[in-house]
Amino acid sequence: MRVTQSMLSSNMLKNLSNSYSKLGTYMDQLSTGKKINRPSDDPVIAMKGMGYRTQVTEVEQFKRNTNEVHNWMDNSDAALDKATKALQKMRELAVQASNDTYDEEERKNIKEEAEQLKEHLIDIANTNVNGKYIFNGTATDTQAVKLDGSEGPKFPEDSSVEMEVAKGTMLQANVNASELFGEKLFGDDNGNIQSFLTALDTNDQEGIEDSITEIDDSINSVINARADLGARMNRLELIENRLDDQEIAAKKMMSENEDIDYEKVITELTTQESVHRAALSAGSRIIQPTLMDFLR
Repeated sequence: MRVTQSMLSSNMLKNLSNSYSKLGTYMDQLSTGKKINRPSDDPVIAMKGMGYRTQVTEVEQFKRNTNEVHNWMDNSDAALDKATKALQKMRELAVQASNDTYDEEERKNIKEEAEQLKEHLIDIANTNVNGKYIFNGTATDTQAVKLDGSEGPKFPEDSSVEMEVAKGTMLQANVNASELFGEKLFGDDNGNIQSFLTALDTNDQEGIEDSITEIDDSINSVINARADLGARMNRLELIENRLDDQEIAAKKMMSENEDIDYEKVITELTTQESVHRAALSAGSRIIQPTLMDFLR
């Protein structure tokens, strides 16, 4: 086959163009730290990267959900702790008022303190966190307890607030407060607190003694609710640990798929630069002066 000067020049220019392309690719990789900069560079890496990135985004969203659940649970636990202390103080007043030596006037003085404790418990039941009433089920925009409303008394809704904290895993964030701060505690007719206040007001020693048992029931209800909440908090911690492991694994896989090995790319760039210089040197020898150069 006859090899002409134009063929030599054409091949040399084509090879130089390919060499420039490789140099550009290595420079882009070093500048971005990524193996590819567009899907057409390597569709397989691009598709895998989309999957890994989706997984990382999903885990990050679940971690945000767990933070929200933590917020609910921590505030609920703190409020229930205050409710327990208030009820224990009210029990102390009931035990104190049940003493035979107390007269009617002294029991009415105790009633005033008990009424303040009742108001304190109502405030706890209406705990608001970030604009949400955490003891009113899913109706977080309204107060859980309201005894002087125009439509009559209002008590907490018995509904669960659930959030997805892992793939297919729903966890209840709130405490069902209908048994804690409902009619059994605040009712006007047979509520535990109102029965105690009425017994104090009427100087009914037997009623005061009965109130001790009723208040004990309320205290036990709060303690049981805190125990259930604590069990869910422990489970949430286990889920958080698993999410941390999943996030580390997903980011590692995404890095191995997309990120370059800097040492390897720098070595390949250096090698390609040497090859490119050799090609330029060889090309300058191949392209010799032609007859046209002498006719100028």
